[in-house]
Amino acid sequence: MQAPLLKTSFSLSDIKVAASWILKYIPEYRIAAFSGEMGSGKTTLIHEICKQLGVKDSVNSPTFALINEYNFHHGTGENKTIYHMDWYRLKNIEEAINTGMEDCLQQKDAYCFVEWPEQAWDLLSFPYLLIDLHTINASVREMKVFVRE
Repeated sequence: MQAPLLKTSFSLSDIKVAASWILKYIPEYRIAAFSGEMGSGKTTLIHEICKQLGVKDSVNSPTFALINEYNFHHGTGENKTIYHMDWYRLKNIEEAINTGMEDCLQQKDAYCFVEWPEQAWDLLSFPYLLIDLHTINASVREMKVFVRE
């Protein structure tokens, strides 16, 4: 595995800073895969990224819906879409395709934030960001950001 583009730790009270680091790369890599154990802060970090992008919709875990769609106004004034996907409950890639996840990932003008990418790695198209989160303690997380090409 290549060296991370970014490796840092942050407290949950500093999640705004962690989100801003990721946002530096989002325009170039519109797909971001968030990996980490249960409770490592994947949804919380995506919530903050969406907030900083200007999403007004309620940002929640799509665990049961599988895909949540959010809209915001890009800095240029155009409307943009974010697809927030949770692959935790997927049984296989075929199920992901049948639920429309592949279609979301192929939309070149939308951002895609994927939780639990381990369930269907082959569905992700290159290049994308891999954000790997690990719990250090109750309030501190380690974050490594990789580019997959």
